Amino acid sequence: MSDALAEIAAQAHHSGQLALDTEFMGEGRYRTLLCLVQLAVPDHTAGLRIELIDPLRDDLDGAPLARALADPAVEVVVHAGRQDIALLRRRLGTQVRNVFDTQVVAGFAGMAAQTSYETLLGELLGVRLAKSASFTRWDARPLSTEQLAYAREDVVHLLELAGELKRRLAPSGRLEWAREECRALEQSSDERDEQTIFARLPRVRNLNTASQAAARELVAWRERTAAERDRTVQSVLPDAALVELAKRRPTSTRELEQIRGLPQGAVRRSARELLAVVASGGERDARGDFVPLERGTRGGPPDPADAPLVALGEALVRARAREANLAYELIAARADLQAIVAAARAGEEEPDVRTLHGWRRELVGAELLELLDGRVSLSVREGGLRVSDG
Repeated sequence: MSDALAEIAAQAHHSGQLALDTEFMGEGRYRTLLCLVQLAVPDHTAGLRIELIDPLRDDLDGAPLARALADPAVEVVVHAGRQDIALLRRRLGTQVRNVFDTQVVAGFAGMAAQTSYETLLGELLGVRLAKSASFTRWDARPLSTEQLAYAREDVVHLLELAGELKRRLAPSGRLEWAREECRALEQSSDERDEQTIFARLPRVRNLNTASQAAARELVAWRERTAAERDRTVQSVLPDAALVELAKRRPTSTRELEQIRGLPQGAVRRSARELLAVVASGGERDARGDFVPLERGTRGGPPDPADAPLVALGEALVRARAREANLAYELIAARADLQAIVAAARAGEEEPDVRTLHGWRRELVGAELLELLDGRVSLSVREGGLRVSDG
């Protein structure tokens, strides 16, 4: 298998293209387990070479694949590949460059956002897949003939699909926009940031400083414990129970047992640890080396008075998306428009939202700011939306 991987990686460097997909299992685990890697490259004799790589093998040398993925001269073709890329970055300890995600790119060719692989193959190539093994145990060995056939199908048409999307986008000049959008996928990661997890706990900002410090220590303990046991963090200690535990800060097993929602298994198995962790939070607060979360930093609800301006901005964005034959969802979310409107109303600096960066700003972001500033206006003529100088 290592020889086959080295060969297909060499072909990827030579051809400048590598299609990939993965199969994985995440249920009941701390980290999603990468179970299979499907690779395809152009082949001058067979037309296409496909290899199925087993990342569960201890003797697998993944270095050739890591080098191919990190080579900016190799276009890495995926479909909805955010998790695939995150898993490979972690498993192989590599970067992934020059990503071409057919789901993302399809949005620039007039397809709906998040269009499935099967739908794209049917609509663009007239190909139908016989999917039959999607919900199987990919971590079991040996894999069945049905599973192997299913896995091959996920990459057999991927390079052809990428080629068709490029052909359709070339006349519109949107291909570089699509590539720009795909670049963000290069940083896909499934690493868990403890501070972010802590900040997202329910009602954690309502706790006093000592309780927040206890919650922060409990988050770290839960991550370590879940990793050691290879279990989900919620099965170790649910969010609601963690916050309640931090709020009450028990000092005895009896007090611990009174906390509603705390799994009894956790009390029996980890009572002393939990009490020690809660106490360490108090000690950290007493030393003054804990910085609490500020109340209200997550942002309040949008001002209802902004709703008409948000609707006006959405009308402009939808019109420009339709003219450019782009999926609207690629350009703006309602939260983006709300942030832009709120900043304009308050006379503040432009918010750091995607609609005001890169190709989106070129398409409509700058025009949207002019609309809110009164420099342009909208009107309906001949059934369409028209923009004119204010």
